[in-house]
Amino acid sequence: MYKIKTLNKIAKDGLAAFPLDQYEIGTEITQPDVIILRSFKMHDMELPASLLAVGRAGAGVNNIPIEKCSEKGVVVFNTPGANANAVKELAIASLLLASRDIAAGIAFAQTLKGKGADVPALVEENKKNFAGGEIAGKTLGVVGLGKIGVMVANSALDLGMEVIGYDPFISVESAWGLSREVQRAEGIDALIANSDYISLHAPLTDATRGMIDAEKFARMKKGAKILNFSRGGIVNNDDLKVAIEQGIVARYVTDFPDDELLNMHNVIAIPHLGASTAEAEGNCASMIAKQLRDFIETGKIKNSVNYPNCKLDQSSDFRLVIMNKNVPNIIGQFSSILAKANINIAEMLNKSKGDYACNVIDVSSEPTEKIIKALYGIKGVVKVRVLNLKK
Repeated sequence: MYKIKTLNKIAKDGLAAFPLDQYEIGTEITQPDVIILRSFKMHDMELPASLLAVGRAGAGVNNIPIEKCSEKGVVVFNTPGANANAVKELAIASLLLASRDIAAGIAFAQTLKGKGADVPALVEENKKNFAGGEIAGKTLGVVGLGKIGVMVANSALDLGMEVIGYDPFISVESAWGLSREVQRAEGIDALIANSDYISLHAPLTDATRGMIDAEKFARMKKGAKILNFSRGGIVNNDDLKVAIEQGIVARYVTDFPDDELLNMHNVIAIPHLGASTAEAEGNCASMIAKQLRDFIETGKIKNSVNYPNCKLDQSSDFRLVIMNKNVPNIIGQFSSILAKANINIAEMLNKSKGDYACNVIDVSSEPTEKIIKALYGIKGVVKVRVLNLKK
C-alpha cells in the first residue's frame, strides 16, 4: 500500500481519486511515498528515504526544495493551468480596481454608517474624490504568455483594450491559444514604453527576480498601472516606492502583499486570492492526483519541474523506473547489468531534463534485489523502482 502525506488541506475531489485499498492518506504519516501540498514551506523538512514524489496542487513551487528532491530522485509535480481561470478573473477585476478608485470609494462608504438621512448627500458630495478612468481603448501589456497570461490577454481584448504581449519562451500550446489581435512586442522595454497597464505573469527565477526595477520604471508612461499576479519578488519594492512618489506608477495591484507594500500609497494589496476558489482548488487537486497516480503506478511523468516528461506504453509485465544524473554512458551500463542477468529489454525510454534524466525500461522478468543493488551501484543513479504491471 502506498502512503500519502498531506501538508495542507487538499480538496476532497482530488484525494478521492486514490483508491483506499491501495493508498493510505494522512497528515501524520512518517515514511510517505508521496507528499501533497499547496503553500506549506518544505525547505526545512528532512526528506524521508521512502519519498518518491512531491505534488504541488498549484503552479508555484518556490516552497519546495527542488534541487534536494532532484538529488534524491524525488519527482516534483505541479499543476500548471489548473487554476488559470481563477487567476485570470482576479486579474481582470484588478484592471478595474486599478482604473476606478473602487477600493477607496468602498472604504469611504463604510465611514458613512450611522449618518442616517445624510448618507445620499454625502455620497454625492464626495464621489468626485474617487473618479477614475475606463479601460476600453487603453493598452495592456502582458509580460509572460503562459496559460494565465494568454487568458488575460484574450479577455482584455474582449473588454475593448489594445493588447501587447511579450514572452521569449512562449510554448506552441500557448501560441495556439493566443488571439491574433494580440500584438507582439520586440522586447520587454518596448512593451513597457507603450502600455497604459502592465500585467505580470512571469515565473519567479534568478533571471526575473527584481526584473521591474528603476530602469524599467523610467521607461514607463507616466501614470502607468501595474498588476502583479506572478510573485512579489519580480518587482523591486524600493524602486516601486520611488516610482509611485514620482507619479510614474499611478496604481500597483498585487496578490503578494508584504509589510513594505502595505505602507505604500496607491498600492492595492490582495491577500493571495488568485487561486482561492472552490473550482480552482478542486481542479488542482484532481490534476495532481492523476499525475501522481500515473507516476506511482506506471512511471509516467507529466508536469514535473525537475525531471522530464516520460510516457511508455506497456510492453511487458515488469518495469524499471530509474532516476539518474544526466551523465554519459549510463544507458549501456543498465543494459549490461540486465543482460548478465538474462533479462531482456522489451522496450525502453530515456529522457533528460537539465542535469537529470529518467529511464523507463520494460523487462522480460522481475529484477531481483541483486540487480537493483547493481543498478544503484552505477555512478549517477539516484533512485530505482520496480513496477509490477500485471493486470
